[in-house]
Amino acid sequence: MPSISLRQPKAVWATAGASVVAFMGIGLVDPILPSIASGLNATAGQVSLLFTSYFLITAVAMLVTGFVSSRIGGRRTLLLGLAFVVVFAGLAGTSGSVGELVGFRAGWGLGNALFVSTALAVIVGAAAGGSAAAILLYESALGLGMACGPLLGALLGDASWRYPFFGTAFLMAVGFLCIAVFLKEQPKPAHRTSLLDPLKALGHGGLASAAVSAFFYNYTFFTVLAFTPFVLDMSPYRSGAVFFAWGVLLAVFSVIVAPRLQERFGSLKVLGGSLVLLAVDVLVLGYGGHTTAVVCTVLSGAFIGVNNTVYTELALGVSDAPRPVASAGYNFVRWFAAAAAPFFAPRIEEWTGSIHVPFVVAAVTAVAGALVVVVRRRALAHDAEELETKHAVEDSVTVFAN
Repeated sequence: MPSISLRQPKAVWATAGASVVAFMGIGLVDPILPSIASGLNATAGQVSLLFTSYFLITAVAMLVTGFVSSRIGGRRTLLLGLAFVVVFAGLAGTSGSVGELVGFRAGWGLGNALFVSTALAVIVGAAAGGSAAAILLYESALGLGMACGPLLGALLGDASWRYPFFGTAFLMAVGFLCIAVFLKEQPKPAHRTSLLDPLKALGHGGLASAAVSAFFYNYTFFTVLAFTPFVLDMSPYRSGAVFFAWGVLLAVFSVIVAPRLQERFGSLKVLGGSLVLLAVDVLVLGYGGHTTAVVCTVLSGAFIGVNNTVYTELALGVSDAPRPVASAGYNFVRWFAAAAAPFFAPRIEEWTGSIHVPFVVAAVTAVAGALVVVVRRRALAHDAEELETKHAVEDSVTVFAN
């Protein structure tokens, strides 16, 4: 079973630290969504566009990240992405209308796409212990960021909904300095990535199956993240505490529990079972009372943590495409669901007049993700096993080179 080695180069820790802050930006707005709606005289549906614009741009930008990084190098791409986040997060705090805020979040999403996709490739390439350990390190950064984001949003947002955006800009500026100081320029790929390479990579049946399944799963994931705060209707502090606990479970299950479950039952069985349990959880969340909704929101972090780890490993190991290209194609598909869920969930409530129906839809999409895994399990399992030796050799060469 892979484990995280603490003896990593400074460049890896600098990149992982900046990744924590980048992922904090996703859940940062969770506890302050009602405050933003109140402060800008906006509806829940309008405020939910903060997620939609962010992830829509992130999805499209995935086609650009490899194109850019293969030409200017990983280090410059990371710095460019961080610079975008610093600028647009700061501008978001000055917004005078929900339209401005949604627009600035879109620019933020572009920067985050450039940074996050490149950060994973940098960590996998430079970390000690091979790709599996590097993925766990990356998932640790994701879990810690998702846990701390709502907490930071609550602490700063209690005074003003604008402060979390300024706080993120400051932290990302620190990350920019750390990357600039500790990360040396990465060698450029032997072949430049074209804009169409990620789409061509999706022609591989295993990768396409993983991406489609992740698309359905991400709709469920971001229904919980973007719509639940309005259902809970709590103060920033209490909402932040709920999503902090949610993020802690996400981190623990992604880094500690998921690898153990995979070792015992296999990745595909773990993924299918976790998706079904997530479907049950969100269904109970939608129909339960307030206390039940809080418990189920926190509990969903466990299933989301397991799913994130397994999906990341599948995306990076299931096809013979270069990892950055495979990751870009996979993320291009799944982030569209992250953009769709915040948009449709409040509108489904408006159309049906029921707060329960958005969670029914989210449960259905989680089951759909599990069905894709079941139907395509032979291709996924065969391709993953076939490439296991190939990637192990690549990891050995990478570790030796570093």
